[in-house]
Formats: sequence, structure tokens, C-alpha cells
Amino acid sequence: MYYEKDEARGIEGTFMWLMEEVGELSSALRGGTQQERKEEFADVIAWLATIANVAGIDLAEALNEKYGSGCPGCGKFVCTCDDAEKP
Repeated sequence: MYYEKDEARGIEGTFMWLMEEVGELSSALRGGTQQERKEEFADVIAWLATIANVAGIDLAEALNEKYGSGCPGCGKFVCTCDDAEKP
């Protein structure tokens, strides 16, 4: 949608916008309305997808490669990893 602007801004500039949106999401989670939370989640995902595009990463492919077969730790779709383990 904004590829030319995003490309001109570059990865670093776009990353700063993502961080700003993450901060706004943090505020919304702590004291915002449900609508504000929805909007901030959407903004964070949009900026994350933007950085992936600028960096030449196919985000859908990356997600599928890492999580398409389930949890990277236990390999199941409903994670059975110990709570002390990542993720």
C-alpha cells in the first residue's frame, strides 16, 4: 500500500515507527478500550509486515516455515512444551 514511502524510509526508519506502535499497544493494553487495543494490534502487524517487505522477507513464508508444522519446540499444534521452556 505504501511501498515507495516504506522503501524510501528504509528498514531503520520503519523500525522506529514499529517501536512507536508497540509503545502505543503497550499503553492500550494497560488502560485502553477494547477498540483502542484492536487498532493498536492492527498497527503493529501492519508495521511489522512493512519492515518484512522492505527487507525482502516473505512474512507468510517465514511464518509457515517456522510455525506451519506446529510449535518449533515440541512440533505439536497445541504446544506441550514445559512452561519453563520457550515459547
